Amino acid sequence: MGDVRIVSRRMVRPELIASGPPETIHLTPWDLRVITVDNIQKGILLPKPPATGGRGHDAAAMVERLELSFARALGRFYPYAGRLAVAPGSKDDAEGERMAISLRCSGEGAEFVHAVAPGVAVADITVPLCIPRVVWSFFPLDRLLGVDAIADSRPVLAAQVTELADGVFVAMSANHGVADGTTFWHFFNTWSEISRLSDGDAGCEISSPLPVHRRWFLDGCPVPIPLPFGKLEDIVGQRVDTYPPVEECFLHFSAESVRKLKAKANAEMAGTAATGTAISSLQALLAHLWRAVCRARRLAPDQKTTYHLLAGCRGRVDGIPASYAGNAVEHATAISTAGEILERGLGWAAWLLNRAVASFDEASARGRLASWPRNPGFLRMSEVVTAPHPHRTVATGSSPRFDVYGNDFGWGSPVAVRSGSGNKVDGKVTVYEGRGGGGSIALEVCLSPEAFPRLLADEEFMGMVDADNCHTY
Repeated sequence: MGDVRIVSRRMVRPELIASGPPETIHLTPWDLRVITVDNIQKGILLPKPPATGGRGHDAAAMVERLELSFARALGRFYPYAGRLAVAPGSKDDAEGERMAISLRCSGEGAEFVHAVAPGVAVADITVPLCIPRVVWSFFPLDRLLGVDAIADSRPVLAAQVTELADGVFVAMSANHGVADGTTFWHFFNTWSEISRLSDGDAGCEISSPLPVHRRWFLDGCPVPIPLPFGKLEDIVGQRVDTYPPVEECFLHFSAESVRKLKAKANAEMAGTAATGTAISSLQALLAHLWRAVCRARRLAPDQKTTYHLLAGCRGRVDGIPASYAGNAVEHATAISTAGEILERGLGWAAWLLNRAVASFDEASARGRLASWPRNPGFLRMSEVVTAPHPHRTVATGSSPRFDVYGNDFGWGSPVAVRSGSGNKVDGKVTVYEGRGGGGSIALEVCLSPEAFPRLLADEEFMGMVDADNCHTY
């Protein structure tokens, strides 16, 4: 498959920059906790813009349009044109050296990359069940942890537009220490709407709400939060240059398949102690996957298996607005043995996921936030891949509620969505809305090269996947 060649890369500054000294946004425990993981990397595959004026496709005009609309979107999300900065905190004989990490709204810019891959066609990405590795080359700021942006004063946001043989891939990478998935897609939706509606008109009005950049802290929380480290590398801990290899696939589940799984899960739990618990469509689908992964990994019945989920805090925690531009998620965990997951049925596995999410409430979120500054903990991918039994874990990120297929930049809706190499480890699962809407869901699944073929050969699991999705592997 063809190589990806960089044509240009430049810093794009917000269209409007506030005067006066740069604003400083101090990071919350939710932000700081994930500053040690790779950047968020998501992108959409678009058709090639139609020919204009009988001259064929004008690539230069398309790239200029995307760059200008990116700058206008950046004007709304102006902190993401800034840089992460570290300031020394007070030194205490008992506690040692301390530091604080903040986002300085300096307006230095976000990176905009133009690339070409003439040897790659849309079908090369959408047809194979196994995602081709060239997709990772469509993403900027690759293989970087959030804290890496501090030492080298790197941008916290970057976009890459890659021209393919018959399409365009538009991707973004965002520092996870300053944004979560909700904020990421909020920016993407804003960018596409500006491009679609402006057509050269800088004053166009868009429906995407303005982001709320003011960070939310518990009363009594120190701001900025002093971290008990003398240097950044102490936060990172042991670095892993490369993660163990994985294979990945993109699976579509129709609305009908999702409904069947949900009905089956709830029917299995009827008449049990869990009667009255409403298992959701997503919980049923993820339980279906969890069971298949246990089979693919050939876990012994007594081996423990863990499923990590994300629970959004917008709408759950009072004071967090819907358009809050920062991290606002908590982790929920379900634990069982492989034998129970397989023997007790889909409904029971889904019920475990349901209980994990239900255990999260505002009180527990506030409790975690209150304790974090006293005992800060970080999500480190090095610890994930070097854990004693990393192959027993499944972790799901993203959400089917994010508007992916509405990102029409002015010449058509996306054909597909894919992610970059960031945080790709055995058991990583990314959830998207299905391309058909109406309750359909898509999963991007990463597994070890040993387990991956067994997952795709699992008739019970693959029987619920869209027939059109079952291409060659």
